[in-house]
Amino acid sequence: MSKSPEELFQEREKRVMDAIELKVPDRVPVVSLLGYLPALWAGITVREAMYDLDKCMDAWTRATEHFAPDMADNPFTIRFLGPTLETLDFQQLKWAGHGLDDNASYQFIEGEYMKAEEYDHFLFDPTDFIIRRYWPRVFHAFKPFENMPPVREIMSYYMGLTNFFFFSTPEMTQALEALSKAAEHAKQMVTGAVQFVEKMKSLGFPMQFAGTCQAPFDTISDFMRGTKGGMIDMFRHTDKLLEATEKMLPIMFELGMGTKRRGGKRVFIPLHKGLDGFMSLEQFQRFFWPTLKRLVEMLVDEGLNPVLLWEGDCVSRLETIADVPPGKVAYHFERTDIFKAKEVLGDRVCLRGNVPLSMLCTGTPDDVKAYCKKLIDHVGKNGGFIMDAAAVVDGAKMENLKMMIDFTKEYGRYD
Repeated sequence: MSKSPEELFQEREKRVMDAIELKVPDRVPVVSLLGYLPALWAGITVREAMYDLDKCMDAWTRATEHFAPDMADNPFTIRFLGPTLETLDFQQLKWAGHGLDDNASYQFIEGEYMKAEEYDHFLFDPTDFIIRRYWPRVFHAFKPFENMPPVREIMSYYMGLTNFFFFSTPEMTQALEALSKAAEHAKQMVTGAVQFVEKMKSLGFPMQFAGTCQAPFDTISDFMRGTKGGMIDMFRHTDKLLEATEKMLPIMFELGMGTKRRGGKRVFIPLHKGLDGFMSLEQFQRFFWPTLKRLVEMLVDEGLNPVLLWEGDCVSRLETIADVPPGKVAYHFERTDIFKAKEVLGDRVCLRGNVPLSMLCTGTPDDVKAYCKKLIDHVGKNGGFIMDAAAVVDGAKMENLKMMIDFTKEYGRYD
């Protein structure tokens, strides 16, 4: 007798949570960050997936049913972005049909969107800095905001009321029209995300995540100062950088708490600059780890499970990152030696990954099968392991992704 969608949903949810809690589930869970692979699998372009809600919904629904991982990957908060990006004249990405081929995944544009001399402005009033300095640089539709008086000055009938005159300028009227239009597109994104969650639940698939946040250092370095600026600041603006990460910590925590408000448990935290090759272990322990560790602990205290994607190699800092609440956190490793990680972290965190993207993109199903067997035999021993690719599988061969998922279901059983 086949299981109902409700039974499948609960079974899959329990399987993943058992792994995160370092228990031994019925079998090794298997999931994937699909990227834009569902679009290509369904025969639509990446551009269509980014701009057409119905096509995006259909492609991701059918792909999830076909590949059948233990959890679904919601495209509407990170893939269906075209109309909103277009309206805002967004500067930090190139995307399909907007600087890139119609079947290309989006690309981040590195930049110094906050100057070193602007740390004091950010530290004094982050919201004011973001609205009047950062937004005009990354959303060119909001260029007029850079001439706007600080909102904090509008306090009462005799303090700042005249500042509203600024909103009467033709430039600001145009910017506010763009804001209204972007709001409608963002509403469409949220509507799609909610509909996808309900659709997947009706088919028996839980969501991988219900929210996202970042390491405070990454947020400063990725989006504001840029990689170069972030690196230089560790030497030239040490105190300001440390103070900025502290300022960013509660902001990232509130973002992560969106997961709880939406009724979810797992918070996705992609990590970029705290890896081998970007900074030394000493720098990691001073600039990166303290606020990230506290962010993880704060989320765990709220009953949430942070899932950290270490995008690169962090083998030199395995002992350091072991200092998190046991049975509450998952580490998704891309290039880190996951077998070494099992030795160091196996009794502290759930491990996730790390079938190489090179293998999924250029190898054979037999290559994938052999590597997955090795992962299950060693990293999956005694539970605490989730099978996954090293990172987003945009360019993977369909048959290789199917092998990773199907073989794990067949071979990865504990009973």
